[in-house]
Amino acid sequence: MPMSTADSRANPLADSGAQVGNEPLPLVHHTPIDFSDRFALGFTKILRFCADTFFAKRYGHRAIVLETVAAVPGMVGATVTHLTCLRRMVDDEGWIRTLMEEAENERMHLMTFIEIAKPTVFERWVVLLVQWIFYVGFFLLYLVSARTAHRVVGYFEEEAVISYTMFLQEIDEGRSPNVAAPSIAKHYWKLSADATLRDVVLLVRADEAHHRDINHGFANKLAGLPVDEEAVAPYPQHADEIRMKA
Repeated sequence: MPMSTADSRANPLADSGAQVGNEPLPLVHHTPIDFSDRFALGFTKILRFCADTFFAKRYGHRAIVLETVAAVPGMVGATVTHLTCLRRMVDDEGWIRTLMEEAENERMHLMTFIEIAKPTVFERWVVLLVQWIFYVGFFLLYLVSARTAHRVVGYFEEEAVISYTMFLQEIDEGRSPNVAAPSIAKHYWKLSADATLRDVVLLVRADEAHHRDINHGFANKLAGLPVDEEAVAPYPQHADEIRMKA
């Protein structure tokens, strides 16, 4: 499956040895090269500003709302790709399953954080409003320019990695309690019985880093740029059967 190119993976902290706890920061940024990329980055920065303004450092609540949005692009991309392949009678090159897995993974992030930070009634209304607006907008964007849509997701995931890194700092510095990991998280990521929130955030961040590279890779391929499959961030192991047994 397409991955992001190595020469676009500029890590500003790679030489500084910056890290959270014992884990190096997996920060990667795709430098915009044309209008499509700059549009995607600008759109992402606007949404980042809105999230920062609305949630501040309430990272659990931020995750709940944003993961409901993050689960949309994979489903939209898989749907449009599926219909396109049927119409053109061509192979999907593995894109459909990859995008469906992304959507499912983001949904599991949501189901995990619901157990940690209970959403308020207002936040539930925000989810309903934002999800509908974003779904329609992203669907139209994907129809107009799938490349730009995947670049948007790549930049979204860059910001997600930063947000979860900041969440880790809040936990490590004692400002957010390092509670026990929810049962659903232990099952999904195959964690030990004594796993904590910090363990979960590390894995969620790794998931987002993987999605970042996948989507930048898709955008690169659609743009006719070289793709380096070795440059992708590793994907954590997940449960084969997502639903927990009663």
